[in-house]
Amino acid sequence: MSEQASRGEPASNLAQAAWVCYEWANQPYFSLVTIFLFAPYFSATVVGDPVHGQAVWGYTQAIAGIVIALSSPLLGAIADAAGPRKPWILFFTLICVAGCFGLWIAVPGVPVEPIMVSLIVASVGMEFAIIFANAMLPTIASERRIGLLSGIGIGVGQLAAIVALVAVLITLQLPGLVHAPFIPEAPLFGLSKEAHETDRIVGPISGLWFLVFMLPLLLVVPDQPRRGLSRAQAARAGLKRLIHTIGKAWHFRNVALYLFSRMAFYDGMNAIFIFGGILAASIFHWGAMEMAVYGIWVTLFAAFGAFVGGWTDQRFGSKATLVWSLIGAVVTFLALISFDREQIFFFIHVPVAADAKAFSTLPEQAFLVTVGLFGLMAGPTISSSRTMLARIAPVEMMTEFFGLYSLAGKATTFVAPLLIGVVTAWSGSQRIGLMVVVPLIVAGIIMVLFVREERATAIE
Repeated sequence: MSEQASRGEPASNLAQAAWVCYEWANQPYFSLVTIFLFAPYFSATVVGDPVHGQAVWGYTQAIAGIVIALSSPLLGAIADAAGPRKPWILFFTLICVAGCFGLWIAVPGVPVEPIMVSLIVASVGMEFAIIFANAMLPTIASERRIGLLSGIGIGVGQLAAIVALVAVLITLQLPGLVHAPFIPEAPLFGLSKEAHETDRIVGPISGLWFLVFMLPLLLVVPDQPRRGLSRAQAARAGLKRLIHTIGKAWHFRNVALYLFSRMAFYDGMNAIFIFGGILAASIFHWGAMEMAVYGIWVTLFAAFGAFVGGWTDQRFGSKATLVWSLIGAVVTFLALISFDREQIFFFIHVPVAADAKAFSTLPEQAFLVTVGLFGLMAGPTISSSRTMLARIAPVEMMTEFFGLYSLAGKATTFVAPLLIGVVTAWSGSQRIGLMVVVPLIVAGIIMVLFVREERATAIE
């Protein structure tokens, strides 16, 4: 199988399905921890103030982004020099799992610093594992199929997030509140809502999920052959190769332009994902149960968008799919921040009863429709941005370029959360803080327009 991978021949359908399974493995972490459940809980309950909590969350994500940005290109170059990617994937999967289990300590009133460390460890481990798994895509799928396979992977990942959110909703949040044959009388495992155990457990759940569902990739997907280098030799070769690549940046100017564009638009999109759930929970006073329903809703649209995006990527190309989905994301985001508990589109006031039930008011319903449209745009943005690099980077240097791809996603990703944290704290407004994402995404769109969909050649 290693020989097959080194020749660039498509892997078997089973191996491609196992690669897709890695998307099923990683997405619940983002949905349960960084977007829909743990982030609002950390912000509103652990920190105790949604505005200050958003700022602290921004600082935490900024630190993780700096670590990833400084390390990912070198790690990718070392992996390309050494050959196999699976040992790296396993190592960073275990790092991520350790960080996820550390989130259990997030009890209201405890110091936030250890929680921040666990979040940083989990984020770093997850992102590095994704770098090496992404780099496998062009070696297991044909040139024509990589867009479709990438879209399927993102769609399957979104479905995994829905399954995880539904499971958490039924087994942890609804017991005691809703009586139905399929809902337990009390949260599973004797977890206490009063002690916030049902909120804190999402960290260990996402870590265990990631570990279990990464196994098919580790066991079935063909890896690159070893190149006979020791760890020290691989490190020296990787560093030399990275320096050589940077020195020959003009040779890869088309890829470099794309990476710079991704640096901008991914920063903005990632910030919307990270802080959108915090904003929704704050303005509508949604608790964990409502946030789980909200997460399921958004993710369902993102999954559908990813599947459609895979088809449009194959039919019209990665560039066209990416540009139009980013334009749609900007438009829907601007609509999203126009909502408040008693307001739609900034200026239209809607009277809302103080005891109105969740999801029963016009602003909430309009917000849900709009965030669904945003999810529809986000799915193809994620899948086509990955496919675009897989189409234009040299196959022989794929892990190195996916390391640079991660750098492009993280080099300034710490800037947006940091700016959001600073602007939010300065203005006292979550909306004003979030507005920093718009110029970033627009700048990314403009740069993508000048990228050519053609593969670069490796340099000697």
